[in-house]
Amino acid sequence: MLKDKLGRVIDNLRISVTDRCNLRCLYCMPEEGLDWFPKEQILTFEEIERLVRIFAELGVNKIRLTGGEPLVRKNLHLLIKKLNAIPQIQDIGMTTNGLLFKKYAQQLFDAGLSRVNISLDSLDPKIFFEMTRRDQLNDVIEAIKEAQRIGFSPIKINLVPIKGMNDHEMLEFGHFARDENLDVRFIEFMPIGADDWTLDDVVPTQKIKDVLNQISPLVEVPHDERLPAAEYTFADGKGKVGFISSVTEPFCGSCNRVRITADGRFRTCLFSIEETNFLALLREGKTDDEIAKIIEERVWIKEPGHLINKDAFVKPTRTMSQIGG
Repeated sequence: MLKDKLGRVIDNLRISVTDRCNLRCLYCMPEEGLDWFPKEQILTFEEIERLVRIFAELGVNKIRLTGGEPLVRKNLHLLIKKLNAIPQIQDIGMTTNGLLFKKYAQQLFDAGLSRVNISLDSLDPKIFFEMTRRDQLNDVIEAIKEAQRIGFSPIKINLVPIKGMNDHEMLEFGHFARDENLDVRFIEFMPIGADDWTLDDVVPTQKIKDVLNQISPLVEVPHDERLPAAEYTFADGKGKVGFISSVTEPFCGSCNRVRITADGRFRTCLFSIEETNFLALLREGKTDDEIAKIIEERVWIKEPGHLINKDAFVKPTRTMSQIGG
């Protein structure tokens, strides 16, 4: 069992397979994009598989693949097959922007992808374009339909409300969750990626709840407290929503997650200032036992919390796409 000094059990590993993305979301990267990691500095599928096997021996049983946009990495289904063959791994999820998902969905499902989160920040084509700098809302909607057709379950929709941009759509997203039988998750805007983030840009969870209660009163659903989202259904039994309140109601005290970036850096928190270079350890010939010992040492001193809105907060120098969403 992998534990930190606060007694938190770490069993969830998020792995970024690429820093590249086919969108340019304004809260993630500049319109012209970023300097991508050179191919030789990216973990290979074999290196990812080896790391996951080491983590699995330490108690990790849940994997989430992220990016950038993970599906710009070729043959991702082959990696999923490798990870699905590891006995201890019980769940493999992926977060995607959906643009390429319809093309590869069946392949991913057959390889063992358990579930999918699809990012969708607006249902309005004009606002979608303003937020992503791409006119591809229909591709995302088609990705959701394809996930439903194939049988992915649950299908979660990730949404970042930003004041003055898409916050007027919260009621519409509530109806969207109900009408399409989807789990819409409202994620508070965090100070990472966007240089001009301010607390005033954040739409607090409570404000969104007040809006959704106009449809039908929200009823909280019992859930694993280590998970980031507080989950709710509507009182009339139709529809499900979740809230990730990283800014106004941090859940750091029950965090069970750690991360590996596409270039092989190990981070014990999204907002970590320090990283461990696993890519170098692998290519220097460290044994599995040596790497496992380093993992245990780093996890033991995992940060108590991210310190957003506190004087001691230090914004990471990497963007979300470089760390892994």
